[in-house]
Amino acid sequence: MSLDRIARSPAEGLSRRRFLAAGVAMGALAASGLGPAFAQSAVDWKKHAGTTLEVNLIKSPRGDILRKYQSEFEELTGIKVNSEATPEQQQRQKAVIELTSGRPSFDVVHLSFHVQKRQFEKGGWLADLSGFLKDPTLTEATLNEADFAQAGMQYAKDKEGTLRALPFSVDYWIVYWNKDLFAAKSLQYPETFDAMVTAAKALKDDEAGTSGFVARGMKNANTPVWTALMLGYGQKAVGDDGVLNTDGTEAVAAAAIYQDLMTNTAPRGATGFNWAECQSAFLQGKVGMWLDGIGFAAPLENPELSRVVGKVGYGVMPAGPATRAAPTFGDGLGVTEASQKKEAAYLYCQWAISKEMGARLFQAGAGVPFRNSIVNDPEVLAGVSMPKDWATAVSQSAKISQIALPVIVPVTEFRDVYGVALTNLLAGADAAAELSKATEQFKPILARSEAS
Repeated sequence: MSLDRIARSPAEGLSRRRFLAAGVAMGALAASGLGPAFAQSAVDWKKHAGTTLEVNLIKSPRGDILRKYQSEFEELTGIKVNSEATPEQQQRQKAVIELTSGRPSFDVVHLSFHVQKRQFEKGGWLADLSGFLKDPTLTEATLNEADFAQAGMQYAKDKEGTLRALPFSVDYWIVYWNKDLFAAKSLQYPETFDAMVTAAKALKDDEAGTSGFVARGMKNANTPVWTALMLGYGQKAVGDDGVLNTDGTEAVAAAAIYQDLMTNTAPRGATGFNWAECQSAFLQGKVGMWLDGIGFAAPLENPELSRVVGKVGYGVMPAGPATRAAPTFGDGLGVTEASQKKEAAYLYCQWAISKEMGARLFQAGAGVPFRNSIVNDPEVLAGVSMPKDWATAVSQSAKISQIALPVIVPVTEFRDVYGVALTNLLAGADAAAELSKATEQFKPILARSEAS
């Protein structure tokens, strides 16, 4: 979800129940031979024994699982951890206020890359971790840049290529599809944008009361749907050169597909849908396809919530005219520049994204690690409670991941401005005209941000 989505979704309760039943997950770990391997590495884990770290986490299944097992880190290192987990919006506000002061109360911070990356970089708030990653006395051998999905490293590094955080949990956008509805129309999963539109129109059946497609239609929430589609046209909303690409041919084409799908194949009222309303509609078994984050999957397989248990397909984002790209959002863990305990804080971050912790995260349904060695490990996959197709979608998406929202400070304003344009499209407005108007409105906002 963007990552705004998991912390307050119906999946949260399900994920909590899963990892609170820790014996199951731990049993799977033990059976797969994934017991803690830290002691066998060359890392001097006890180097900073006696240190106390302050850790600022987001209250979510991911933050909860770190807190649940932090005693293992304390035993491994002799480092005492005081961790605080607060709801996402409050955590973001608190982190920015303290970091701006230059005297944050925490050594480690959990950040949402898709919202905070550029802001943290411009503020100079995160320490350089590049040297730590290359130091065999601080980093175990399997942890290296090549083990991360490409988008993870793009998120974690600044414009100069300096590593400012460790990628923690990723959210790939996929297409959830109802296998029964597809079978009833003799349809196959669409591998291209054109095929997706064709399938959506075939699945739309007023007599049966079914819709072909649903995605976020609400202002602000709708913008990532459009930028996700833009990736298939080989275009980013804001280029690497900082230039807006939001009113060109590719941007207009992506908006036109969004408009077609949402006005001609979506349920009534979709203009007001955020992810929760989309999920609810899909759970009822009356929607053929739903485009959103892979982290929303758990309730679909819960018989207490869903009418589509066992009927859901999990498909990698279809290919656009230029490329096939998995829209990607994510979060990470960074060490504050102001911390006087940077090495100890780095050890915590390394433990948090380790194979052992990543397997727990993945198997419990609490998150998806950025590390390929975890999501592609057959023994880890054997312990995943979600359907095999879900895990396959994760590993396939990792190979073609691309960041879906522009990495800029005013990302919220970006979503608001273009969200209005997209909402107008659902009322019948012209895509080219609306995007041209939104681009002229957003240009000075972006320019002021980059100049400050």
